[in-house]
Amino acid sequence: MRQVTKFLVFFCLGAMNGAVAEAAPISTNTALPVAKGEYVFREQGVLSQSGDDTSGADRDASVALSSTVLGYGVTPELAVFGIMPLVNKRLQLTTASGQRVTRRSRGLGDMRLFARYTIFKQDLPGQTFRVAPLLGIEVPTGDSSKYDSLGRLPAPLQPGSGSWDPFSGVIVTFQTRQFELDFQARYEANTKANDFEFGDVARLDGSLQYRLWPRELAEFTPGFLYGVAEFNLIHRDNNRRNGTSDPDSGGTTLLGLLGLQYVTQRNIIEAGIQLPLYQDLNGAALESGYTVRGSYRVNF
Repeated sequence: MRQVTKFLVFFCLGAMNGAVAEAAPISTNTALPVAKGEYVFREQGVLSQSGDDTSGADRDASVALSSTVLGYGVTPELAVFGIMPLVNKRLQLTTASGQRVTRRSRGLGDMRLFARYTIFKQDLPGQTFRVAPLLGIEVPTGDSSKYDSLGRLPAPLQPGSGSWDPFSGVIVTFQTRQFELDFQARYEANTKANDFEFGDVARLDGSLQYRLWPRELAEFTPGFLYGVAEFNLIHRDNNRRNGTSDPDSGGTTLLGLLGLQYVTQRNIIEAGIQLPLYQDLNGAALESGYTVRGSYRVNF
């Protein structure tokens, strides 16, 4: 479940260009710049459900997440970001004796820090094309040793991982006055802590933001309404405990998201719902259910 959290949590920041807020992806990144000397702030809430009825334990898991994101434009090409999550995890399952139990944790999660640098840009009248690699690390700021009345919580239920986990990727963005396309490829190498190692993750993300209103641009428009459609293709390797692979973890998932954004000069209000389109999981790994996202962004 912690793997699900990491990817629900991870880099949902859309950057704004100069003094005017642009449309941006909800569940992935954009290569649009953060103006030099300016900040981007985002507060996002995420609620996700997952579970399975094939293991015999009839597991039902949920993650409620609030993440605070701050970005800063160091130069016109370089921007740095920090993401601090607060998590509330819950797992219900049936024990071998037939008892229904609930295990939960809450608290500060693992912080993510990353830098994004634009290596190519082509600006034409009414459109822009940009390519920007990113490099970052997940810092073990969350507690990874919580207990409840049944003993130590399993690693996926802990607020933090206890490990330092590097990640890297590349983002491609094409934007016009009517729409924006964003694509991202990313790889995360998870390391071991507390004799446990989450599987490495490779993912491919895509997002389309299309202006629904106003249909025609006027001299003065107070805001813009965008429709958003996204996909997230995620492959997770098996987790490992004490060097042994867990056959009931990892696999491949394709998620789809539909949402709306209202964009003003410096602000974005957005919401979307994400559902699994395809899942090929290992053993009795938890299956993704629905995810609801809502957030507010401002640049200053």
